[in-house]
Amino acid sequence: MSEYMMKIGELRTYSRRINLVAKVLEVGEPREVSSSSDNKIHQVAEVLIGDSTGTVLLTLWDENVGKFNEGEIVEIENGYSGTFRGRLRLNIGKYGNIRKVDKEIEEIDEENNMSERDFGTNFRRRRR
Repeated sequence: MSEYMMKIGELRTYSRRINLVAKVLEVGEPREVSSSSDNKIHQVAEVLIGDSTGTVLLTLWDENVGKFNEGEIVEIENGYSGTFRGRLRLNIGKYGNIRKVDKEIEEIDEENNMSERDFGTNFRRRRR
């Protein structure tokens, strides 16, 4: 892959075209949420991922829920970041991709949890 591989510690709010490799540290319980945009029920789960520069919560939707386990290494292509309740989140979106890869990540900086920082509650309107 010739794209620049970002590190979690470099993430900022509302970044686009994020490519990174990280280790799955925790997998949250899936839950159902209803969407006002398409009036459907969706599965959603939060997964804590990390690398040598920090950790961040990754939000997985529908077909990606339940695909990954603790200890696995994942590669994210064309992800994006945003905030939820003032906290940074990493997302895959419909144009992104996530897959398991056969790589090693030995060192994880669990002290720098990017999702625990307060980025404020600035409202960003969704484009339609």
